[in-house]
Amino acid sequence: MTDITEFDSQHYLEMKHIVSQFEKLTDIGVALSSEHNSTELLEKILMGAISLTSADGGTIYLIRDQKIEAEILHNTSLKSHATSKDGVKIAVPLFGEDGEPNLKNVVSYSYHKDETINITDAYNAEGFDFRGTKMFDEKNNYRSTSFLTTPLKNHQHETVGMLQLINAIHPETKNVIPFDAIAQRFCESLASQAATVLTKQELITDLAQMFESMIMLIANALDEKSPYNGGHCRRVPELTTMIAEAAHETQEGYLKDFTLTDADRYELRIAGLLHDCGKITTPEAVVDKATKLETIFDRITLIETRFEVLKRDAEIAMLKRENDALKAGKEVPAVILEYGLKSNIDFLTEEFAFIKTCNTGGEFMSEDKVRRLNSLKDLTWQLNGETLPLLSGNELYNLSIARGTLTDPERQIINNHVSVSISMLSAIKWPKHLQRVTEYAGGHHERMDGKGYPKGLTREEMPIQARAMAIADVFEALTASDRPYKPGKKLSDALFILGKMSEEGHIDPDLYAAFIAHDIPKRYAAQFLTADQIDI
Repeated sequence: MTDITEFDSQHYLEMKHIVSQFEKLTDIGVALSSEHNSTELLEKILMGAISLTSADGGTIYLIRDQKIEAEILHNTSLKSHATSKDGVKIAVPLFGEDGEPNLKNVVSYSYHKDETINITDAYNAEGFDFRGTKMFDEKNNYRSTSFLTTPLKNHQHETVGMLQLINAIHPETKNVIPFDAIAQRFCESLASQAATVLTKQELITDLAQMFESMIMLIANALDEKSPYNGGHCRRVPELTTMIAEAAHETQEGYLKDFTLTDADRYELRIAGLLHDCGKITTPEAVVDKATKLETIFDRITLIETRFEVLKRDAEIAMLKRENDALKAGKEVPAVILEYGLKSNIDFLTEEFAFIKTCNTGGEFMSEDKVRRLNSLKDLTWQLNGETLPLLSGNELYNLSIARGTLTDPERQIINNHVSVSISMLSAIKWPKHLQRVTEYAGGHHERMDGKGYPKGLTREEMPIQARAMAIADVFEALTASDRPYKPGKKLSDALFILGKMSEEGHIDPDLYAAFIAHDIPKRYAAQFLTADQIDI
């Protein structure tokens, strides 16, 4: 009767221990599935395995480049804990110099044989090279005895790493004991879960990196598309982030409740990189229009040729009059002829210089200049006996552009890039943490007073992130030194214009205030502007 009772008691304790281990394994599995940081994930795997098996220590290895490399080590007795980031460099080759599998080291043997290796005493084990272990023991006054090594195999039966535990500790006597069958089974179960989670995490990381690479590919392609727009898709995200961070750091007023998480920052960065993706459909002739008369080439050269023809014709006409007078026996004073020729040539030279100035574009084309241009519409020149206008209607139309180099239809083509961007981005099935990329990217040409495009949104209808990007896009355009129609403005001039835009309802006044208060202009200038632009 006593023996049966003792058996039942022992059986009960074993079952209680197993149930406890199952609960612990479940808790570890839940913790692993919710961990997104790769380093923390490895920590939880190793410490979970040590806890499950009552081991004194252990190591997690990862498979890289035909080697098994130690990624994280722990030893409770020695009070040591280190990772590869701490400078730990332990690597076991998978193959020897002869190309044959390395079966001398326990972890490599376990990898090749695809099985768990349970060693009772390393000092008495045959067939394995434990010289490194014995050197470690001697150096640290330690005794490595029992080892449990198992592959980390994922759902595709691929070995992605190795888990090695050392010195199982008896829970009561605290003596080193072998790893029993129960400890081994739980270790193998944890290893299977861990490998799957590691693979999932690696897949997520790989997909995220591929996604970012694709985003950068698009952004770089947009910048490369135009030699005059290089770097725009890189500078705007940087500046947008600076402005958003300034809003995040503002502790009073309208922005005091605005906060950014790391996920928010990532979402905004992606939106910034893609804010001009619609320009991929915009014709280069419009994007790169450096002068008002540029199409495939700058038509100012054609007009210059016509003026040169008129000068030549004027000189020929003078010589002809002089020759006719001589034939008729009349004497015409040369000074009179030359004066008339000079006056004509001076007029033509002056008018072409004026046209050339008009062709460069700029901030504003005055009404006086437009009237002067229109006064030239009746001038003609001769080509093959045909009388033609010196300036065509299309040339006059382009030269009369009030701001910049684009006509109204061309500006509509440029402006349409935002609608195209929204359409392109809306077609993407964004994950939950990137749901607002389209909204942020699509709002960078909206105005606080509702006069922007493409939707005419007002301040209240726009998220703060989109308003930050709107300021970034304007400031970058004002200071960019790679635009075809103007040089980059000095910092003081750009800030003066931006201040006016804030007062006139173009940009968000609170964000503009944070932009100034947190010294964003100078920080941005130090990184992206030329020395001669930084005048404050």
